[in-house]
Amino acid sequence: MMTSCVQRWRDRRATYRPASEPIRASDYEVARLSRDTEARAFVEAHHYSGTYPAARWRFGLHRRGELVGVAVLSQPVNDKALAVFPGGAESSVELGRFVLLDDVPANGETWFLARAFEVLARDGVAGVLTFADPEARTTSSGALVFPGHIGTIYQAHNAVYRGRATPRTLHLLPDGTVFSARAAQKVRAREQGWRYAVAQLVGAGAEVPAPGEDLRVWLRAWLPQVTRRQRHQGNHRYLWGLRPAIRRRLPPSLPYPKWTRGAA
Repeated sequence: MMTSCVQRWRDRRATYRPASEPIRASDYEVARLSRDTEARAFVEAHHYSGTYPAARWRFGLHRRGELVGVAVLSQPVNDKALAVFPGGAESSVELGRFVLLDDVPANGETWFLARAFEVLARDGVAGVLTFADPEARTTSSGALVFPGHIGTIYQAHNAVYRGRATPRTLHLLPDGTVFSARAAQKVRAREQGWRYAVAQLVGAGAEVPAPGEDLRVWLRAWLPQVTRRQRHQGNHRYLWGLRPAIRRRLPPSLPYPKWTRGAA
């Protein structure tokens, strides 16, 4: 069972620390990161997804000057996800990436979140949405690269739990990372970022598309050849209101999900 531990990351590999372990706050500082450069490098190096979202706010957790954690508040893929908050996407954000290194004590996450949320509230942000992905993923050879998590740390920070998001089918690259529906959309429409998405598939074994080739046809041919399909039952969804008046307007929390013996 993983209920007595919290998840940590380094080099996109999960480890765990005892949940009762305290952080010595005097050793740490939370500060805004003014540009994407530092936050992106940290997230891409350590977060299991290896990807970076459309950031609106970035915060770094520093220990004696060393960056040991990053929180990225981002624009969700679908703005309707923020409709639960007053003002919707204009006044609320998604906690799109949240990653701490494996040597940060267990309650570092809640301490970090509290400091970041204080700044967001002063900036006029009404609420924060986040998701926890509970479903494990493996490489094509069967090695576990992502064990899944249920958002235990969000529960510890008194989030409102609102059930699971829409089920979907994932397309997994050989290394176990997800080739997202958004990436596929970029390829089909040649939107900004489509070259990187094409390179992901080429790196997995797809042929390089010819100049001027219809990428919709190319994607339809190669996506099933170089990815594996995995049915996903939906991420766990959590909400925070950053001011008392907002918290009172949120729907009631459903019972928090817990690890079962099978999930652990």
